[in-house]
Amino acid sequence: MKTGIGNIRTVATAAGAFLVTAAGALQAQQSPAAPAPSAAKQADPAALWQAIEAESVRPNPPQEWQTARPSEDVVRAWVGKETQRLTALADRARDFAAQFPKDPHAAAARDRERQAISLAGRFSDDPALGKRLDALDAVALNDPAVSAQSRFEIRAGQIFRKAHDPAEAEPMVRALVKDFPNDPRAFGLLLEVAKAGNTEHLRAVAEEIVKGNAPQEVKEEARKVLVNTARVGKPLALQFTALDGQAIDLQKLKGKVVLIDFWATWCGPCVGEIPNVKAAYAKLHPKGFEILGISFDENKEALAAFVKENGMTWPQFLGGRGPENRFGQEFGIDGIPAMWLVDKKGVLRNQQARAGLAEEVEKLLAEP
Repeated sequence: MKTGIGNIRTVATAAGAFLVTAAGALQAQQSPAAPAPSAAKQADPAALWQAIEAESVRPNPPQEWQTARPSEDVVRAWVGKETQRLTALADRARDFAAQFPKDPHAAAARDRERQAISLAGRFSDDPALGKRLDALDAVALNDPAVSAQSRFEIRAGQIFRKAHDPAEAEPMVRALVKDFPNDPRAFGLLLEVAKAGNTEHLRAVAEEIVKGNAPQEVKEEARKVLVNTARVGKPLALQFTALDGQAIDLQKLKGKVVLIDFWATWCGPCVGEIPNVKAAYAKLHPKGFEILGISFDENKEALAAFVKENGMTWPQFLGGRGPENRFGQEFGIDGIPAMWLVDKKGVLRNQQARAGLAEEVEKLLAEP
């Protein structure tokens, strides 16, 4: 399953889920990090820049988290330290550029500051970080020396930060496509934004991309979207043996509204959706709402422990990653979470059920 601008990104480490959970918990209690003493007051700019450049700008979860699940407190503490470290790194880069504006590395230092603040902001909703990043973006976009590559990445980042729904994001993406007509990532991003909306609009955007001047790799992705969305409005067949040994047949659930939840325990956004899915299930299961989980996990015992710990009482299929997951291949699932809704007649009705899940289920339950 691919990732990046133009493809759906899944978090490929066990730590990803815990980072998302902990970052959310941390937001309510985190305070701005105290700036570190300015290293730029030292005399040797070459040594200062070497130290700034040597420090990783990306968070690096402990390697042991790949195999041993850390506690929420441990993750929360790590997230707090990373936020402080990144903010301090940004301060050092800012001070370097301010004190040595003519140094050959001054521009790189300003870019380093922006990168560090951008990543720190992912762990915290501190408005000061957001305002600082907005100011840094504005300076960079007004600097003629900033490369086209950096300009693209800055504007793409603004779309992800500022556009909270497809209607708001699409005009920003279309402006990006206009300014970068030869960059496949711009067309890919347009397709990704459309995937957050309704199926009819997604098909329209995919057809536009196929018929237009997009690069072939993006056209191929759009063609897959057209094939996959053609399933909507047609009966869906799904049979498997669940984790607990149950024989599951979707056609035998006619009369129920069924959510097909494609997910994994290692997928941060998937784990982030669990409270919403559980709330919808608790409210609407007595009225005829069922869930079938299609997991992209590989370890049966770990999956069983996770669903038990999180109170996920519906059937789960252990499918494995990527091409190993037969339903992922059959249904063209190139990124998770993906949520499909099947109506009481066994017909697939919605392939973008994450937004307003409970409301969408209630609409289908109300149908005859």
